[in-house]
This record gives sequence, structure tokens and C-alpha cells, in this order.
Amino acid sequence: MERPGRLLLQSELRVRNAAYDVSLSRSLFTWKRRAASPVYHPFRPSVCHSVPVSEIISVREEEEENGSRQRDDGSWKKIREREGKDCRQAFTVLYVERCQQHRWRCAEVTFTCSDEAVCQHWVSSIREQLASNTSRPKHLLVYINPYGGKRQGKRIYEQKVAPLFTQAGISTSVIVTEYANHARDHLKMEAELKKFDGVVCVGGDGMFSEIIHGLIWRTQIDCGVDPNSPEEALSPCSLRIGIIPAGSTDCICFATVGTNDPVTSALHIIVGDSQPLDVCSVHHNNMFLRYSVSLLGYGFYGDVLSDSERKRWMGPARYDFSGLKMFLTHHYYEGTVSYLPARGIIGTPRDATRCRSGCVICQHNGQLNSERSEKYEMDEASDSESSGEWRTIRGKFLAINAASMSCACPRSPKGLSPAAHLADGTTDLILVRKCSRFNFLRHLLRHTSKDDQFDLTFVEVHRVRRFRFMPRHCQSDSDLELDLHENSKRQIFSQICKDHPACGCAPAYSSWNCDGEILTHTAIDVRYDNPVGSSSLQISKLGFKFLFENNFCCFLRVHCQLIKLFARGIEELPVFEDLTNPCAI
Repeated sequence: MERPGRLLLQSELRVRNAAYDVSLSRSLFTWKRRAASPVYHPFRPSVCHSVPVSEIISVREEEEENGSRQRDDGSWKKIREREGKDCRQAFTVLYVERCQQHRWRCAEVTFTCSDEAVCQHWVSSIREQLASNTSRPKHLLVYINPYGGKRQGKRIYEQKVAPLFTQAGISTSVIVTEYANHARDHLKMEAELKKFDGVVCVGGDGMFSEIIHGLIWRTQIDCGVDPNSPEEALSPCSLRIGIIPAGSTDCICFATVGTNDPVTSALHIIVGDSQPLDVCSVHHNNMFLRYSVSLLGYGFYGDVLSDSERKRWMGPARYDFSGLKMFLTHHYYEGTVSYLPARGIIGTPRDATRCRSGCVICQHNGQLNSERSEKYEMDEASDSESSGEWRTIRGKFLAINAASMSCACPRSPKGLSPAAHLADGTTDLILVRKCSRFNFLRHLLRHTSKDDQFDLTFVEVHRVRRFRFMPRHCQSDSDLELDLHENSKRQIFSQICKDHPACGCAPAYSSWNCDGEILTHTAIDVRYDNPVGSSSLQISKLGFKFLFENNFCCFLRVHCQLIKLFARGIEELPVFEDLTNPCAI
């Protein structure tokens, strides 16, 4: 309990016929059972519960139960009337309770007061504190994808999420999407965004992608910013986005909350949490192409996505099938990777530090980028032309991945890069060189175990501010010699696809997997520029240039904290483990 001088309200109330000291401050709601007499209960411990006021969902008076009891007749009428009188003097507090594996649930406790005036005073005081929290949403625009994942989106929302929103006093406008990009088009053209405090998507990562495409585009148009221009510093979106997971992988939700539980995500929305997130914008010839927030993958992950798109009729199982097929096919790609290491930052891709709620590394490196913004124009030329810091790797690669976040999901709890951060201004460049199928399988299996997936001789990981990839077919013959002998060898599992018969030849190029969407095969230049603009919310930190085979140029740029999610980052495990302590928050 807090010091009495800081308390707003304090009373002796009863919970299940036990006396409790209950107190309310601006930040904490606490109830502690009064110590029993040592004569009669020498071993009964004192039970204490504390809940942050920000994590109280709602409070209600127990009036309905009272009314039903007053209407009852029978031989126990006097007893029931006495119970009804007690009920008029009771109120129930609904609050967030933490469970295992980062899950939250809605718990409740009912307090009985000495008289009705005390009860009403408690209810009004708690409601006043909840109303003063301006970060809580009151009106939400909800999009439901009924076809994503296992087609359970509508049922999940109606049975698990909508009742919680109703209890919290949140009004919603629900739209069930009818076709691909329905949510994106509605946000861009029709939605009256001023009426809402946030946008919620019920679906998977594809549905989330629709939401950010529509919301970001609409924000730029309303602010007079040209979203097609790669040089524009995009305006941050004022509306937060909530994700109710109902898809196949739900990578974004898992990486920002720690679980794919719809109830947990709904509670994060109700309490008004906020987690900034960087967004990449991809452009071609001053024309916008798409946004990305998590993974850019070439080779294995690009091939899996390309193959799975032709098997959508299989549902989520298509990823397993295509993954197995591409593993047996064992394509590798020759090329040159050049990268500029991120310097002056804290944290490495292989340290034990994880991006968690209130991440110190994100705060430090974000501040570093803000300080560099003032001298961006002077440093840009020297930074780009400083060849002394650039490092070059030539070879044959099974996979080339750039992870802007951990990319964790239930099947891979650690993700592609466990130590990647949500808002530190860097990306983790992961290079998997050509190796045997057995060794590649070892690497893949380590994504699901506690072993270090980078502790292999054929795997490299670098935290970079800029990198380029030039596939072999875009280079001259003098850059990389043809290994005719190796390419002519026939292998049992070399090619299991209709486009490449089992001749042993390696395909010239792969595709880029951009957050689950296919981008044409490219040579790529990834650039982490110093931030531009007076506001950290309008900082652009990352640029990608794609040089396609037909020589047109595509530009990708990451905008710092362009959007905010209804999340708080993954909480540290001790927050959940301390629940064994009766006074733990």
C-alpha cells in the first residue's frame, strides 16, 4: 500500500465475508486482507493484491443481481431481502491479471461496503481515475477478415473480444471485409477517421499490412504529403493500430506482445498501450509500391513464399509443404554482399539482450539517430563514399535475410534474429552460405531450440546501417567465375520443381520476401541514413535501392516510429513469475 498522504480513498470493505483494507491512489488500487487474530488463526497469512489503475478495465455496481433477488418470493424471503440489501452496497472491479507465456486475462473482485453511499463513492472515484486516462480509446474502427488463417476471425471477435470492449465502455464500428484490400481501400477513401481513437484489425499479418497501407496513405494525403515521393518525410499516423491475431503466423503480434492470444491483445487495446514501430516504404520511379515492417528475405524464404502462393488452396499447411519442398530443392544463389556496419550503437546481434518493454537499447540508439539528424546533410556524402568501412563478401548463399525485428512466431519463439530491436535504427543482416542439407537443417532447427542459430561456420550475422546485394547474373564474368563442373553435376534432390528439371543447374535468381509479399528478383542496396527532420517521429533512417534486370531503380526507406500499435513490447518474465508473491503487481 502507498503512503496515506498520497491516497485518494481508503476504506474497510469485505470480500467473500473477509475484511480487507482497500485503498486507491492515482496510480495504484490495493486490497489487503486484515491479519487474523493469532489466537484463532495463528498460521493464516496476510493476503495483499495490487493493480495499477491503468490496468483496471472497468468497475460496475451490482444492481441487476439486487433487482432479481428482490423479485424472488418464498419461505426464505427475509434472508433474500437481506442479501439484496448487501448487493446494493457492492461493486465489482475488473482488472488485468497476468498469466504464463505473456498472456493476460480479465479477472474480477467484488467488494461489499458498509452502506450505499460508500459504494457509490468508490465507484465514482474509480471511474473518475479511468476517465482521466486520455490514452484509453473510446471509439474504435474494427476490420474483420473472415477468410484469414483458419477462417475464425469473426467468431474470435464476437466471442472473445467484443464482450471485453463492451465491459470497458468502448464503442465500435465493425466492418467485415469482403475481398482482398477491402480494408485498405476503405481507409484510403471512405473511413471518417476523426470519429475514432484507433483502428483494429482481426486477422493475420496480411490484414495488418492492409491496415497500415490504407492508414499511412490516408494520413499523408490529409497532411498534404506526397506518398509517392521517396524523398518525403512521411507524417506519423495519429491513430494507433490494434492487432487481434486470427491468421496463420501473426508474426507482428507475437513480436510486439509476446503471444498470439486474442484476449491479451484486446486487453492491451483497452488499457491504451502504445508501442512505436518503424515502417519501410518501397518506391519505383517516384511511384509508391508498398510498406514493410519486419522481414526482407532472399533465397530460401523468398522461394518458400513464391511456391506457397501457388498453393493457397492448401491453407496454412502450404507453408509446411513449400518449406519442405524448398529444403529438398536446396537452391543457392551466387552474388556479392557489401555492408556498412552500424557503429556507435549499443547491442550486437548475438548478445543476450532482447527487445523488451521500455527497451534501453532502442531508447539509446534512437536518441543517437536524433542527434545525427542535425548534421545529416554534411555527413551523408562522406558516409556514402567512405569505402574504408565497407566490407564485401562474395560467395554462394542459401539465404540472405534482413530482420528489422525478431520475427518471432509460435513455431519459432526466438525468431530469425532474437536480439533484433523494434526501434533502434538498424537491421540484422543474416547470411547463410551454401552448405549441405544436413547443416542447413541444423540451422533451421535452432530457430525452435535454445541453441545459438548463428553459432555455425556457414552462418554470419551483422548489425548494419547499409548493405548491398548484387546477384551473380548482374555481374561481369570477371567478378565471379563460373563453376561449370559443379553446376553440371546431377544431384538426387537438386531440383524438385516444374521449372527446373533435375539437371543440377542452380537458378540465376530468387525473389525477395517482403513481409509475406513477393518482390521481383533484384540487386539490392540497403542504406541506413541519418535521420531527417525536426521531429523524431518524422525521421527516415533506412533506404533500399533495388536495381532490377531491366535497369529500373526502386527505392525503399524506413520511417522511424511512423505508426504506433496498441502494445507495450514484450514484458520481462519476472513480471509474470512474481505473481507467486501475494503483493506483486
